[in-house]
Amino acid sequence: MGAMTSRSVVVERRVTASQGRVWEALTDLGGMERMLSGVTKAEVLTDGGFGVGTRWRETRRMFGKDATEEMWVTASRPPERYVVQAESHGSRYVSEWVLRADGPTTTTILMTFSAEPTGGVAGLLARVLGPVGARAVRRAIAKDLDDVAAWVEGRRG
Repeated sequence: MGAMTSRSVVVERRVTASQGRVWEALTDLGGMERMLSGVTKAEVLTDGGFGVGTRWRETRRMFGKDATEEMWVTASRPPERYVVQAESHGSRYVSEWVLRADGPTTTTILMTFSAEPTGGVAGLLARVLGPVGARAVRRAIAKDLDDVAAWVEGRRG
């Protein structure tokens, strides 16, 4: 393993809603706190609609305490794919969302979360994406996707 190792967690979730509806829900940063139980606060830092360059500050409850990260969009191809980055504690985190239309009212969401060290501090990264951390990250993503599904399928919201 070299120093620049990247680790990924991939979670897939099928939802009963159109690709457009899912895209709308995922990219509505203002509605994020209402939709995602894991997010306690989302503060949009840029003007205009969602797209490359959009930045926000997201506060989540992780490992029992609030963690705030600044995130920004690095790629956006509505309504199919977008990529979000964050940097923290010597690591770069990349979240890629792919929305595949499986029919007029069915969409598969594929979320890939990866982390790579940017500085010399791989300690935190090893904790976050070691076996225990990876399970916690996978659980958090799966919970987000469950929340998204409930929201777009009209079961809450």
